[in-house]
Amino acid sequence: MSVFKAYDVRALHPDPLSEDVAQSIGAATATLLLGESGGSGAVVVGHDMRLSSPSLHAALCAGIRGAGADVLDVGLVDTPFVTFAINHLEAIGGVQVTASHNPAQYNGFKISRAHGRPVGIGLGLEVIRDMVEGDATAASGGSGGVEAVDLWNAYRAHVHTYLLGAVADGSRTLRIAIDASNGMAGTMVPKVFDGAAGLDIVEINFENSTGTFVHDPNPLVAANLAQVQEAVIAEECDAGMCFDGDADRCMVVDELGAIVGCDLLTAWLAPRFLAHEDPGAAVVFDLRSSQALAEEISSCGGTPVQSRVGHVYMKQAMAEHDAPFGGELSGHFYFRDNHYADSGAMACAALASALGSCDGPLSAQIAPLRRYAQSGEINFEVEDKTAAMEALVASLPEATVDRLDGVTITSEGWWCNVRASNTEPLLRLNLEAASAADVDARVAQVAPHLGSRVDH
Repeated sequence: MSVFKAYDVRALHPDPLSEDVAQSIGAATATLLLGESGGSGAVVVGHDMRLSSPSLHAALCAGIRGAGADVLDVGLVDTPFVTFAINHLEAIGGVQVTASHNPAQYNGFKISRAHGRPVGIGLGLEVIRDMVEGDATAASGGSGGVEAVDLWNAYRAHVHTYLLGAVADGSRTLRIAIDASNGMAGTMVPKVFDGAAGLDIVEINFENSTGTFVHDPNPLVAANLAQVQEAVIAEECDAGMCFDGDADRCMVVDELGAIVGCDLLTAWLAPRFLAHEDPGAAVVFDLRSSQALAEEISSCGGTPVQSRVGHVYMKQAMAEHDAPFGGELSGHFYFRDNHYADSGAMACAALASALGSCDGPLSAQIAPLRRYAQSGEINFEVEDKTAAMEALVASLPEATVDRLDGVTITSEGWWCNVRASNTEPLLRLNLEAASAADVDARVAQVAPHLGSRVDH
């Protein structure tokens, strides 16, 4: 079983992701990055709180140094910290040891090149894979150095550039419940936000030294938001946030405990970013997002830019359009002043700043954006995914079809996107219409073309 996925390395530890494999990946990564940099430079390496992370981190660093690159060890950090460190230290790239939202027995590596640009399949990860799996050769016999670097003060200052207004100066205090999911937010939030004048944080699941999770560190699963929803109400909070394991993603609930979709949150925040831009500035979002998002961007003079799903594509679109802000349904929020990369910490700061400037509660801010009904993501099992999508297209000859990512079909009064899973025989449907009844009717119309519905 290959440990290489579409966007990163992710697998069970220690089999198939062993320390020996980690060392090989370190050597291959350094070989790639040194080749791109002219033959010298340093690689930033950080790790999350998983029990297997220290040994994998050590093996990875040994491989990097053996290939002739230096290591800048930033220690126990959230994933966006590594992107910041690459740019702050002018490194040739970086690696975070993490399995993100996966269960505790998993681990992996998120790899970036210079400027924090992503390394995925088609963008260099296949080169690393071929060196590790035997079709190419990584460098060896080098003697790179290693230096421990503490950048928390610089990182805090960087994040606080998005903590503005009444919350920044303490003229208004917001009470926010944060569920760290026993992950890296339990380290990041105190270091970045403790002492912030206008924030009163209710901590949930901040303990992250045992290698166990009270709930899976995946905030996209609604059941995993139960604790933060309960805390928001019990503690009379203004909002709540739940982070994933490596703290690059978060989901938000309002003061009533209702989940705020990331597309609606992006729609609410977008005007605040566009207010400081020239007319026509872009906001990037993934193509599964509510039509309300594009409408909000256009209404305040911005240009809505759809992207394929996935951080690799979102970052590319952010840079291509020099967009000040972007959001993805999965909980990634992207910032131009963060080198077009995502940041859970900056999303927290931006939310607090925006909410601190409003007179009404978050639920009242989001309510006007809930003007369409959405199906949520529905999975269908089918062996021939391409044939199924083409059958759906053929069944709707009057519709407009876009193929940016899967097929997006737009018809009168409704639209849907159908994408193929990278790893499973699944199609993923997202559909939006004017009402819940319309959504149900349209799902019933398209479902027969997509295979067997999988409810989980």
